[in-house]
Amino acid sequence: MSGPLDGIRILDLTTVVLGPFATQLLADLGADVLKVEPPEGDNIRQISPMRHPGMGAMFLHMNRNKRSIVLDLKRPAGREALLRLATKVDVLCYNTRPQAMQRLRLGYADVKAVNPAIVYVGATGFDPDGPYAGRPAYDDLIQGAVGLPWLMMKNGAHTPRYVPATLCDRIVGQATANAILAALVQRGRSGEGQSVVVPMFETMAQFILGDHFGGRTFEPALGEAGYARVLARYRAPYETKDGHICVLVYNDKQWTSFFAKIGKSELYANDPRFGTLAARSRNIDDVYAFVAEELRTRTTEEWERLFTEADIPWMPMNSIDDLIDDPHLALAGFFEQVDHPSEGAIRTPGVPTRWSSAQPQLRYPAPRLGQHSAELLREAGYTAAEIEQMARDGITQLDR
Repeated sequence: MSGPLDGIRILDLTTVVLGPFATQLLADLGADVLKVEPPEGDNIRQISPMRHPGMGAMFLHMNRNKRSIVLDLKRPAGREALLRLATKVDVLCYNTRPQAMQRLRLGYADVKAVNPAIVYVGATGFDPDGPYAGRPAYDDLIQGAVGLPWLMMKNGAHTPRYVPATLCDRIVGQATANAILAALVQRGRSGEGQSVVVPMFETMAQFILGDHFGGRTFEPALGEAGYARVLARYRAPYETKDGHICVLVYNDKQWTSFFAKIGKSELYANDPRFGTLAARSRNIDDVYAFVAEELRTRTTEEWERLFTEADIPWMPMNSIDDLIDDPHLALAGFFEQVDHPSEGAIRTPGVPTRWSSAQPQLRYPAPRLGQHSAELLREAGYTAAEIEQMARDGITQLDR
């Protein structure tokens, strides 16, 4: 076994970030993921940096443990090959608009006709029953629609800003992987496949409103929307005498220890803003401003020592280079170095979960475009002569 999903086969029609991230999570857990690409390849192959065309860094980090087959699904022979592959898989996953799948005649009904037990999962922009159904959706657009740039500005940014990560793609990618796993569990109980839609907008709305529904949770409302603690002006890495540090003094024990360490226990005992969690929540701006003022009085190293002694949670404010070089990640074996057959030495995050048995492994690095076309077409029943003819006709592309 190469992971707990060993034996599960997934037909992956996804592109860019959301879908490939979802299917890589499952590939890392042992699923056999067949990545179907158009003749020009997944767009994300072209995002720099790269050593060779079509093998960009982001592609390498979202498509390992997969096999790549090129099929021109706009042509009948390509569609036929896709359906032949679909007869022998457990899951088909896509993240194009549902209308595109219908135009290709690869909707749920089409695929179910050749494999009634298939789990057919679409990561779409919006719920198909709402007025936004069918609109294109990208990470930036969904960030804006669920209020993230507004929250950034509310939290002190001078202008609205997107979170500098493909946050929505990756959160919804995890939700898509969860939906696939849940549908497989249900199929194992009932014997029946089904179609599942995972909409980006609604998934992220649930994610954001879990924090920020606030007073509008209630009817009638008990106040404004928003979670005061995470919107507090001073909720940021704190400035020290010589740098910054990330710290969260949270529960009563930690606050007692903090005030004792700075020699102001009487203030904690007598100031009604600090004594209870409810009081701190009501006065969160004042509370965080007080901490910010105190942390400017000592160096980062002094605070690290003090917080460690007081058992108060803290972490350094890392740069991305600091994160890559973090000693904990190194000693925990988080990174793996693999030798890609065309790209040479590559350092990549390993599988972060730890299993007492069936530990997932990096079985093979991200594939070249069409690297496994011939192999997968043979598995679908095509002869060598038929595969060569498909390549000459531009239906597929072979990695020579």
